[in-house]
Amino acid sequence: MFLKKQVSELNEIRGAMIFEFFSPGIPVILKNAGCQFIIFDMEHGGLSLEQFKTLAAISNANGISPLIRIPEVNYNYIARALDIGAAGIMAPMVNTSEDAIKIVQSSKYPPNGVRGAGFGFAHDNYENKNPLLYIKEANENLVNIIQIETKIGLENVEKIASINGVDCLWVGHFDLTNFLGIPGDFKSELYLNAINKIVLAAKSNNKSLGIMVNNKDELDMYKKLGFNMIAVGTEMSILGKGVSEILKK
Repeated sequence: MFLKKQVSELNEIRGAMIFEFFSPGIPVILKNAGCQFIIFDMEHGGLSLEQFKTLAAISNANGISPLIRIPEVNYNYIARALDIGAAGIMAPMVNTSEDAIKIVQSSKYPPNGVRGAGFGFAHDNYENKNPLLYIKEANENLVNIIQIETKIGLENVEKIASINGVDCLWVGHFDLTNFLGIPGDFKSELYLNAINKIVLAAKSNNKSLGIMVNNKDELDMYKKLGFNMIAVGTEMSILGKGVSEILKK
């Protein structure tokens, strides 16, 4: 509920992405560091749904919202991730408004979608709730994050942003440069124009903007552009930079 409110109101929220280290202490460490959300990755890392279920329970118990990046746009990944405790879904490689509609439909119960009903599980904290009340709360409170990271997705970004139930447009920055033919060139006019197009689509449809950054300068730059949901890196980069800083001569 907290995360959806912040995302819907376009408030500043900060988090991190987790690819490799699935220790139960990670959610607590990030919460204590000031993060409000964690994105656990299934697209590139080896995270299983069973591992995520434990991490989601720890996250929810400690007041930090657990999100999961699914490996592909697929009903089973979306519905199962939500059933085991995810506060929301990040979907990669979203190319069309039809993709976005499928994600929204898969994440919401009827009449808003096609998510199958199962109650008394992790997603409702194993409580014996009124099913109708839970369905209403779940449909209202989950967060759908759509990644714009391909040339086709960029071309269709306005239509994607217009879909009801899409909460945040998240720039997959390296993939976006790859698909634009300028891998890793974040100063290219082509990339900057793409960012501006995504920002305009989000603002015209009252949607949050998300991205992962690697340092404070990048955070400040994207914040000025209107990005409000920012991940401050991966656990690998944060750990590596911390050790390197200590070992500097």
